[in-house]
Amino acid sequence: MSLEVGAIVEGEVTGITNFGAFVQLPEGKVGLIHISEVSNVYVKDVHDFLKEHDKVKVKVLSVDDRGKIGLSIKQLTPPPAPQARPQRPQNDNRERRSNNNGMRPQGDNRERRGSMRPQSARPMAPVSFEDKLSKFLKDSDDRMLDLKRNTESKRGGRGARRDK
Repeated sequence: MSLEVGAIVEGEVTGITNFGAFVQLPEGKVGLIHISEVSNVYVKDVHDFLKEHDKVKVKVLSVDDRGKIGLSIKQLTPPPAPQARPQRPQNDNRERRSNNNGMRPQGDNRERRGSMRPQSARPMAPVSFEDKLSKFLKDSDDRMLDLKRNTESKRGGRGARRDK
């Protein structure tokens, strides 16, 4: 019986390395379970999951022309159920910020990106794509110019004078 891709066989772990484990298969063949195919969870050390002479059930992933056999234990085990993320409590700060017409609360002197104008409560007329694009390009150019100025001043920049 020749090993075929997708076949499930049983073998014995004959050696463990830092990149995986070698398994003795039927008919005297040897395959490798790569460290990424040992378990569904992160595997830092293969020794934490397998020991030499362990009997393992593996799935054949690949058989190349030179006789190398790629194996997987991970593909035989069902993936773990996704853990439910704890719900974050609603933050009252968001409501406070949104209820003041876009103005920052007094005493809040943090730097803000974008416009410093207060936002009006009335809805604005729809803006065309071209207007949005030109505003984006202008804002992008302004930010890139500021970034270039800051980085050039920190490392001398091109054409900066050096006092001797």
